Amino acid sequence: MEPVYTPVVAAVNGLYRAMGWQVRVTGAEHVPAAGPAVIATNHVGYLDFTFVGYGVRGRGRLLRFLAKAELFDHPVAGPLMRGMKHIPVDRFGRAADVLAVAEAALRRGEVVAMFPEGTISRSFVPAAGKSGAARMALDTGAPLIPGAVWGSQRLLTKGRPRNLQRNVVVTVDFGPPVAATAGEDAGAVTRRLMAAIGELTDRASRDYPQRPAGEHDRWWLPAHLGGGAPSVEESAALAAVESAERRARRRQERKAAAP
Repeated sequence: MEPVYTPVVAAVNGLYRAMGWQVRVTGAEHVPAAGPAVIATNHVGYLDFTFVGYGVRGRGRLLRFLAKAELFDHPVAGPLMRGMKHIPVDRFGRAADVLAVAEAALRRGEVVAMFPEGTISRSFVPAAGKSGAARMALDTGAPLIPGAVWGSQRLLTKGRPRNLQRNVVVTVDFGPPVAATAGEDAGAVTRRLMAAIGELTDRASRDYPQRPAGEHDRWWLPAHLGGGAPSVEESAALAAVESAERRARRRQERKAAAP
């Protein structure tokens, strides 16, 4: 029984229809119709999790996303996130604690999804990934499914005003499982995973059926395709600044909370 997830999915699907958003999915056959799986995709927009979740609906699966803990503290989003059994991630906490919860879900036959980059890539090119997805697959034997979502950055992404534009195409592509042999180094598996995600993302960005409306609208294309997004190097520098600021805020919060 999914008393929260089911109506949320219906509401999201209704939003897609009302906005005329066309979600085009390929490779869903790589997602098992039963049993555990780890899905790992790129991250270009705040709505990515809804589109990736839509991508597996034809397989009859519901995703349990690893999501930043702050979302669970929100008065509206928090109860929904908990009701849908998503998994909170404290970016300053112990990774082992999050993995234990996620792996327990996998052993129950759930599908766990995450963004290995840990944050939205401002360049819209996948950055280096963290090893959590690979470790989950190695520890549980669950297949590790790479994916790519594209077009969602046009709607709601980091550093840009909200743009709930009608008739936007969003593509979701899944690839075959990435090899992950028990006992293998998680770093090596992560590199293979991110290479697969990178290939899927590059293909999605090049094959995307809609084009910018003009020079003012080229911001959502990556720089290497002639777009106005920050370069990979610029994106990495911005991400480093944001990470440092988060850590500074966390130190201040701990200091304020100390007796």
